[in-house]
Amino acid sequence: MLRRVLLVLLLAAAFAPAAQAAGGHYVFDGGSPAEQGQVRSALDASSFDWDVVPGPIVIHIAKGVSPSAQQGQIWLDAALLDTGRFSWGVVQHEYAHQIDFEVLTDAMRTQLAQLVGGTAWWGAVAEHSQLGSERFADLVSWSYWQSPDNVMKPASSSDEGGQVAPAVFRSALGSLLQLAPARTIASVKARRAPRKG
Repeated sequence: MLRRVLLVLLLAAAFAPAAQAAGGHYVFDGGSPAEQGQVRSALDASSFDWDVVPGPIVIHIAKGVSPSAQQGQIWLDAALLDTGRFSWGVVQHEYAHQIDFEVLTDAMRTQLAQLVGGTAWWGAVAEHSQLGSERFADLVSWSYWQSPDNVMKPASSSDEGGQVAPAVFRSALGSLLQLAPARTIASVKARRAPRKG
């Protein structure tokens, strides 16, 4: 009897569909399987529900590009991804910009700006660290993946992303996302699709 149960369990495990990593709706443009795997691992390490961001987000991976994001697109350096866990905070930071582009409203940004500080949300400022959008992205990365490996960990309260305690930020962002307009929530649900890549 025990042998039969073990055989059934082994066969079920062998023929079960591969589990899809949770979090995010994205496709890859470039990158090796290992580099794409680092992106998946980075997003899966975070406790943030990346599924709130409609997709697909196109993640471009190439050598020598500066990590950056535009609405619906992210660029990541292949060499950075080759460093493994060191890259994960950067991946989360760039994907956090998609929350800003795709989910936040101007009213939400205004509320978050009061919390995270900075001199402007977007635009040209003397220092990158003065942009509310960059502080927001750092805080999403650090607040939802508080690992010593996270390069987005603020060194002090005056550091970019260090203005707010992670628990306070998670509570504020969670409240705002629950208050998202019905059309935003409906569009997120309507646009959900399995990620590929």
